[in-house]
Amino acid sequence: MRITAVTCVKNEGPFLIEWIAFNRVIGVTDFLFYSNDCDDGTDTMLDALASEGLVTHLPNPAEGRNYQMEALKHATRQPAMAGADWVWVADVDEFLNIHVGDGTIPELIAACGNPHAISLTFQFMANGGVETFEDRPVIEQFTYSHNPDIWCDELAQEVKTLTRNDFPVQYFGAHRPFMKGGIKKAGRPGWTDGSGRDVPWKFRTAANKNRKRKFPAKGAREFATLNHYALRSLDSYLVKNDRGDVNRENREFDDSYWRERNDPSWEDRSILRCLPRLKEEMAALMALPGVADLHAAACAAHRAKRDALLSRPGYQDLRARLLATPHESPAEIALMELIA
Repeated sequence: MRITAVTCVKNEGPFLIEWIAFNRVIGVTDFLFYSNDCDDGTDTMLDALASEGLVTHLPNPAEGRNYQMEALKHATRQPAMAGADWVWVADVDEFLNIHVGDGTIPELIAACGNPHAISLTFQFMANGGVETFEDRPVIEQFTYSHNPDIWCDELAQEVKTLTRNDFPVQYFGAHRPFMKGGIKKAGRPGWTDGSGRDVPWKFRTAANKNRKRKFPAKGAREFATLNHYALRSLDSYLVKNDRGDVNRENREFDDSYWRERNDPSWEDRSILRCLPRLKEEMAALMALPGVADLHAAACAAHRAKRDALLSRPGYQDLRARLLATPHESPAEIALMELIA
C-alpha cells in the first residue's frame, strides 16, 4: 500500500527527523514536502533526504497567499500524490496515534472498514511545564492533554483526514477533502471517524462554516486519535511565535493560542508504544550522509533564535506571561464564571 504524506514546513529543522521516522513506522511510504522562507536549514535537510530518495522536496508555489492551500493544489499534480493509494495531509507537529494492531495506517484502514476517507480528531498535547528545548523525541516529552471529549468549551473538535485515491475530490483542504457535487446516494463515498463510524452529514457536506473542519469528539477515538504538539517547549513556542504560521501569511501566535492548548488535566501515554521503533528509525535516518550534521545545525539555529528573541523586551514579557497564565482557556474561565 502506497501512502503519501503531504506537508508544508517553515523552520521545522529540529523536528523533521522524528516526524519522518514516526510516519515511516506507522506505514507512510512517500513524503511530499513544500518549504518556504527557511533560515534554520530545514530546506537543506530536506534536500539531503531527497537525494537519498526518501522525500520529494519542492519550494512552496504560493506568492504571498495561502501557503498550504496553494501547495495542496500544486501537490495533486505531483507523482508522489497522484500515484498514492492513500494521502495523509498533516503538519510536522501532528502525530497519528493508532490504537489497533501494531499501530499502522493499514491496520487503521482495515479497522474502519476500508472507507474512502477517515477523519481523525485532534488531541492537543500540553506544554506540561517544559521550558527548555531538548533534542529528543517530542512524543516522549509531552504526554498531558485536555479531556479528549472537550477542548476549551468545545465538544466539536478539528480533524485531519486520510483520503483514499478514489475519493471524489473536488479539492483538498488542510483538514479534509471536499467532495464533488452531484453525487447520487448510491455513489457517496464511505467516510468514517477514528472509531469507524460515519462522519456527521453536515461535516461531510461542509454544510456550514462551523462544520467544515470539525465534529463532536465524543466516541471518535476508539481506533486512533491525532496528537497535536502545537506548543512543545516554551523555548520552541517562542520561536514558533516569531516564525508565524506556515499556512497563512502574517498570522501570529499569542498567549491566547498557548492557553487554549495548554490544558494538562489528562495524561495519555499510549503513543509511547511506538517509541522503540521510532528511535530505531530515527537512528537509521541520522546515519545517512550529512543528515546528523544538518540536524545538529538546525537545533543550534533553533537555540540561537531563542536567545536572540529573549534579548528583546517584548519576548521577555511574553515568556513571563506564558509562565504565569492559568491552564484554563479564556473560554473555560468565562463558562465557569457563567455557571457560578
